[in-house]
Amino acid sequence: MEWVETTGRTVEEAKELALDQLGVDSKDAEFEVLEEPRVGLFGRTRGSARVRARVVPKAPRPKTERRRRQRKGEDRGSNGGGRGEQQSKSNKGGSKGNGKRAEKEPKAEEARDAAPAPTPATSGGNQEREPMKADEQIDVVVGFLTDLGRAFGLDVSVDAQLDDEGDLVANVTGEGLGVLVGPRLATLDAIQEITRHALQRQAEGREYARVIVDVQGIRSRRREALREYVTEAAARVRDDDVTVVFEVMSSADRKLVHDVVTELDGVASASEGEDPRRRVVLRRA
Repeated sequence: MEWVETTGRTVEEAKELALDQLGVDSKDAEFEVLEEPRVGLFGRTRGSARVRARVVPKAPRPKTERRRRQRKGEDRGSNGGGRGEQQSKSNKGGSKGNGKRAEKEPKAEEARDAAPAPTPATSGGNQEREPMKADEQIDVVVGFLTDLGRAFGLDVSVDAQLDDEGDLVANVTGEGLGVLVGPRLATLDAIQEITRHALQRQAEGREYARVIVDVQGIRSRRREALREYVTEAAARVRDDDVTVVFEVMSSADRKLVHDVVTELDGVASASEGEDPRRRVVLRRA
């Protein structure tokens, strides 16, 4: 997963801008602070904060690659031991100093073998993972959501499939499903997260798709409604030279607003405030 780099007046503001670009919540991202504002006279801050962020990798580097790297280390260790053994044999009649060097060399090889293996971010291990079959992924998600609906006392039907972008989209239908949605989709987002964890557990290190859980198409309808609302608000900003402040939104909704605004002329968007009370503001460009 590629890193994005953002700047802001504070570290938290730079992190929020990064979340807007990634379109994920803070729990699904990892950050690296590259630069912090400096404190000047009278407590005033100077400069800006700079961070970089990325979506947390879905799974650690596969065990097969770790075993392969360990075998390479063992080969190096055995070669080093051979050199030490040959040197010790050749120095049986030599000086004591040469004998001491021969004894220390295997220890250096052992330390090199004990060094930690590269992290997934640098080893490229994620690219070598075996993909989980699509039918198997769909069966896991459908089965989990069906059992979850029964636990709520609901008779649900689940339709799941991979979309054009490779995401696994599951839509739950039935009667009285408002309990699965919650205010501002909070419950639905939580269900989506635990469904992703259920699929990750069954994947057992294999590559799997991003999971999107919907209830009777409410996500798609809400996105279209938000897109229309942003377009209308942008027209007011451009024509009447006013500022429009949206209600508090999740990072995913804020990203949608920014994406819509980038397609329009004469309007600029920015996220303001502190999490979890962060909102998007539209102004004339």
